[in-house]
This record gives sequence, C-alpha cells and structure tokens, in this order.
Amino acid sequence: MKQTVFLLAAILGLTLAVHGAEKPNILLILADDMGYSDIGCYGGEIQTPNLDKLAADGLRFTQFYNTARCWPSRGSILTGYYAQQIRRDSMPGVPGGNYGIRPKWAPLVPELLRAVGYRSYHSGKWHIDGRQLEGGFDRSYCLEDHSRYFAPNAHFEDDQKLPPVATNSGYYATIAIADYAIKYLKEHAEKHQDKPFFLYLCFTSPHFPLQALPEDIARYRDIYRQGWDSIREQRWKRQKDMGIVTCPLSALEPDVGPPYDFPAAIARLGPCEVNRPLPWSALSESQREFQAAKMAIHAAMVDRMDREIGRVVEQLKAMGAFENTLLLFLSDNGASAEMMIRGDGHDPSAAPGSAATFLCLGPGWSSAANTPLRRHKVWVHEGGISTPLIVHWPNGVKARGELRHNPSHIIDVVPTLLELTGARWHPDAPPAPGKSLLPLFARDNTVSHDFLWWLHENNRAIRVGDWKLVSAAKQGGDWELYNLKTDRSETRNVAAEHPDKVKELSELWQQKADEYRALALKDAPPAPKQKRNQP
Repeated sequence: MKQTVFLLAAILGLTLAVHGAEKPNILLILADDMGYSDIGCYGGEIQTPNLDKLAADGLRFTQFYNTARCWPSRGSILTGYYAQQIRRDSMPGVPGGNYGIRPKWAPLVPELLRAVGYRSYHSGKWHIDGRQLEGGFDRSYCLEDHSRYFAPNAHFEDDQKLPPVATNSGYYATIAIADYAIKYLKEHAEKHQDKPFFLYLCFTSPHFPLQALPEDIARYRDIYRQGWDSIREQRWKRQKDMGIVTCPLSALEPDVGPPYDFPAAIARLGPCEVNRPLPWSALSESQREFQAAKMAIHAAMVDRMDREIGRVVEQLKAMGAFENTLLLFLSDNGASAEMMIRGDGHDPSAAPGSAATFLCLGPGWSSAANTPLRRHKVWVHEGGISTPLIVHWPNGVKARGELRHNPSHIIDVVPTLLELTGARWHPDAPPAPGKSLLPLFARDNTVSHDFLWWLHENNRAIRVGDWKLVSAAKQGGDWELYNLKTDRSETRNVAAEHPDKVKELSELWQQKADEYRALALKDAPPAPKQKRNQP
C-alpha cells in the first residue's frame, strides 16, 4: 500500500510540474544501425563518456524495442502507431512500405506539440513520407544522401535543396548534423526563449558506409585485433555486472549471413571480406586484420557521435535549458549484417574508412554489436529489435543511474510526450497502441502492455508478458517460442514443449495483423506505378 501511495504521489508531482508554468523541452536523439551493446553504459568498450554521463544521471531501459528497420521505426517514433497501421511498412495488398503515405489522422508529433506552444527542429536523417516543414517542424536540416559522409550530394535546409558538398571541404556528416542542431538551438534562445522546443536529432552514424575521421579511427586501430568472439564475451560480462542482462550469451550462427545477397559486391570487396560470423580463429591473418579495421571504423563513428552529442548538451547548458530538457537517446534498429556497395563505389587501394571506400560491418561484428542478443537488423529476433534507451531530465527524473527492465517500445514515445506536454491526439485518430512511460520515470515495472507486435519483410514476432513467439521468413517461417525472463538471447526454442502457447500467440499475432491491415487500407491511395526494371 505504501509503495502504491508513493508511486501515485511521484506521478502526480511530475504531472503537476509538467502542466505548470514551464513545459519541458524535448530532445530526441536517434542513432542509426547502432547495436544494443555498442555504447559504454550498455557494456561496450567504445568510449562514449557523454552518453555514459547522461545514463549515470538518469535512467537506462534494458528491454526497449524498435521495429528492426529505419523507416518503420521513424514513422512509429513520430506518430505513436505501429508502422503497418500508418502504411509505413508493408502488408499484403497495402500500398505502403518505405514509400507509403500516412493517413491524415497520423500527423507527426511536432504538429501536435505546436498546438500547445512548442517550436520544433530537426537535424539529420529523415526517411519519413513528406517534407519536414510540412510535418510541423519550424526549421530542418535534412541529409538525404546516406552513402557519403564526407561529400553528400543531397541535403536540404527548410525543405530547400542545398548545393552538393565539395570533396575535401572538411564536411563530416556527424559533425554537420550537430552543427545545424546547435544553430537552431541558438536561434531558439535568441528569438523564442518564451517557448518550449522539441529537437529531433537524427545521426546517420554508425550506418554503412563505414566512413570516419582518421583521428577517430586511430583511437581504435588496435583494439579489435582480438576478434569478435573475445569482444562479445567481454561485453556480455560487463552487461551482467551492470545488471543489464542475466541471459546466456547467444551463439554465433555461421549459417546466417547478410539478409540480402550481393555477390558482386562481396567479390569487389576482395578475399579479406567475410560474409558469415565464423569463429575468429577460422579467419586468415589478412582477414582478421581487415575485419579488425572495419570494427575500428564503426567504433570511431559511435565515438564521434557521442562527442557531437556532448556539444549539443553544452549548448543546452549555455542557454539555460539543460535542467528542464527531457532527453531520450535510442537506435532505430539493431546493428546491421548487410553487405553491399553503393554511392561512389569502393576503391580497395584507398584507406579503409575514407570517402573512396564503401565498407559494411557484416554479420561477425554485427553479432558483437548486438551482444548478447541474436540476429541483426531486418530480423525481429531480439538482436534486430532491441535498443538502448537513455532517459535524462534533471527537473523531472529524480532517479540517478537506475535501470528500467519494463518491456517498452517506440510506440510509447508519443503517448509519453503528449502526457508530458498536455498535447492531444488528432481528433480522428484511432486508439493508439502505446502507453505513456511517465510512471516508469518514477518506478520500474509500472507500465504493462497486453502485447508487443512486429512484422518486417515477413519476419514476425509477438511478445506477451515474458513469452515471445518469433519467426524468420528465410528460415522457413516456422514459429519459435522463447521465455524471455530466463532466455532473452533466444537460445532455447520451447515451441514443441508448449504447443498451446504457440497456438494462442500465433492467433493473436494474426488477429492484430488483420486489424492493422484493415486500418491501413482505409482511405489508402492507389499503389504507385512501378517503373520499368524497378525491383
């Protein structure tokens, strides 16, 4: 009884503070293709002191989920709906996916926040239908070229295209994204100090191509020669010591490579490239050297992102906004096993990580980045859908350095922001699937979901309590069942032991799939005509 009173008092106090004279600012930071264990405060050896400090002064969520892919996650995180409900991920017969157009009842959250006095800013990746200012943002820097960190061809400010960046100009995407965010914050402090702000800061790091500043790569050049087996083991042990996980370390799956086959790209990358997570000892010396260099670049990209986040935090402090800013940091999906060549191609003679190269992390290091979890981006096993979530808000979150084990999902972000700010859903919006995380700011395990649901490229999953039913399309689509309370890393499939639970959860998955498809088909525009020879 005393615990219940305490919780209600904490939530009431937070709600009164939020709905008082000063609403909180909101900073939502999204990494791209970053693994569950990459940052220091989630077990990684990569140096991320700024994120670690935010975690030490706030909360870390250990069971927070995304959608396994960039564009569905971004649609969900700004609308509060599953991507399939809003036509931002594919379902049978629905004109959707990456090119799907959201229903009118699913505006982006800046439009909802504007009604309660917020100004909104965006910097970085987009990958949502429509333009930024049309979606409710007041200022935006949009980097549409995801194949070039040093000299992008396609980038925009306030929905207007900017000139291509010249080669050797000194531009680096991660720094530029932070620069524009700081520019908008300074402008806000000068011209709109009387209003709260929402800043949506979307780094492209550490998404492929692996391209980083030479001085950042140098800091990690020797660390990864020990191999992904050793790095996984070390990260897992640190995670257990931190209390982030209690599960076993998943085994490497040498038969599971990239989700898409690009044999010409693998051939172009040369004999040192490896498209399977083989034991490190099975690689040749030249392969080990090449692979270690790739992970050093990935680490450099995460390291630089942390440094730029530190600069944004310093700007918040300089303008007196830090204490009353709710900061959320997460990733759009798990680390990627994809391997391909895009952009300006790949020059094998160029320095790894330079603009002339196009390298991808691959399944070996992706398995390490997602430690201790199984699989990668695109799959809806835990490695593909699990992300760190750091919550920091000095004025609103009194806990310091605590963990939150409550299962939660990116569909919960918008309900949280609406409750915090007093904003309302679109009047025609159907019931949203997410829950406000506000009670979790005060105490763990105070938010319950009837279920959490996933579908991406016919990879399917549903979680109810500690039970998770999951299916991988390329592995035949058979249902696997795991008890995540003891087996978060999905090492023991118990489907054969619990056929009734498989039947129950599979029927619920299908029921929700049918509901979401019916909703997506309402007022759906015609499917776009496919261009000749377009896959």
